[in-house]
Amino acid sequence: MKDNKKLLAIVLTAALSLGAMAGCGKSPVNSESSSQDGPQNSTESSQSATEKQEEVTINFWHHYSAQSAENDTLMNVLIPAFESENPGIKVNAVSHEWADLHEKILINAKADTLPDVARLDSAWIPEFQKMGILVPLDEEIAGFSDVSGGLLESAMSTAQIGGHSYGLALNTNTKILFYNQKALEDAGLSVPSDMEEFVEAVKQLSGSNENGQQVWGYDEPALAGWNLCPFIWSCGGELTSPDQKTATGYINSPETVATVQLLADLYGEGCITGWNSGDIPMTDGFGTGRYMMLLEGPWKIAEMQGAYPDFAYGTAPMPAGKGGSVSVLGGEDISMFRSANQDAAWKFMEFMTSPYAQEEMAKCGQIPVNKEALESDTVKKADFAPFIEAIKTAKSRPTVASWSEIDSELATAVTAVMNGEKTAQEAMDELAVKMDKLLAE
Repeated sequence: MKDNKKLLAIVLTAALSLGAMAGCGKSPVNSESSSQDGPQNSTESSQSATEKQEEVTINFWHHYSAQSAENDTLMNVLIPAFESENPGIKVNAVSHEWADLHEKILINAKADTLPDVARLDSAWIPEFQKMGILVPLDEEIAGFSDVSGGLLESAMSTAQIGGHSYGLALNTNTKILFYNQKALEDAGLSVPSDMEEFVEAVKQLSGSNENGQQVWGYDEPALAGWNLCPFIWSCGGELTSPDQKTATGYINSPETVATVQLLADLYGEGCITGWNSGDIPMTDGFGTGRYMMLLEGPWKIAEMQGAYPDFAYGTAPMPAGKGGSVSVLGGEDISMFRSANQDAAWKFMEFMTSPYAQEEMAKCGQIPVNKEALESDTVKKADFAPFIEAIKTAKSRPTVASWSEIDSELATAVTAVMNGEKTAQEAMDELAVKMDKLLAE
């Protein structure tokens, strides 16, 4: 009996020792305050921490139109694919109008309530970088060089300031001429290749159609830099000095003034329109034969295919003037804000610039910046060639922190000329003074 008790004690001691060893194996480092249930609590705590880590939601602000093919692809194709590849990371995507997004970022920056990631107009990057709200990716993200190396260098340059990169290029674009084939043929006009031919075509194509409706030779939806720069540059004008430090002598130069006056004259003659409240939307006006020509980007191809698939139109380079054929370089970058969950935000940025995501967006008319995606059959079938050719001579709007304010002042000044409130010279002289002050800030 005594021997049995001794044997039982030995077995119990061994079992307790094995239990202790197993506990140590589960939790190599225990705090001094761990109780007898320490290993179990540690496991539960670890599971809880993992669950919290996995339950990440990043906010993505963008300016894809809510009803657009791009937004549909984002919401129904890309985000579900990303969330499937990255369990536990959710993306809350919020669509804003272009101008509203810019203002919302400025307002939310003051309240420190910015999103994790945003799709930004490349022209906004200098302004936001100066505010100190963007992450310098090359300094803080370990995988930056691997991802950026697969993107077009020209597109990546739009997010580079002071030797650092404050975003990844998301898409690139420029504008070319879209024209109504039948209207030009009926009028006996060739596709305008220079500015003189363009002006003559605009005048001849304006008037009334067979239904007695007014038609316009050219449509321009706004009077900001994106809209005016192709005309100013192609006609030999400029907005600022080459170093972007002064506007006097450039925005009010004879060439720039003459360009603004030319557009105002065409407007006064009833040959161009589009920026006024109540004007026919661009796609509808073009597809129904009310607008004969327009300057637009690659997204217009997808829009016309969706809304007016049987409409016959052609494309051509920006009509050349004294300065050549010079369009405006556009595009968007995807940037990370200082307050972001960097790990989750970077994974989403990396995904959005991947060949898969870029190819899907190409189906909606977005020119990819991913080099691999550019070689895909999808992109080759999308007929981006005219735009890619135009990008070779396109120019960027001034890459200055005050560009948004300058852009607004430019639109206000040109609107005054259009409305006959000021001459082009008066408006541009006044604008030059305002721009000089803004550039000096």
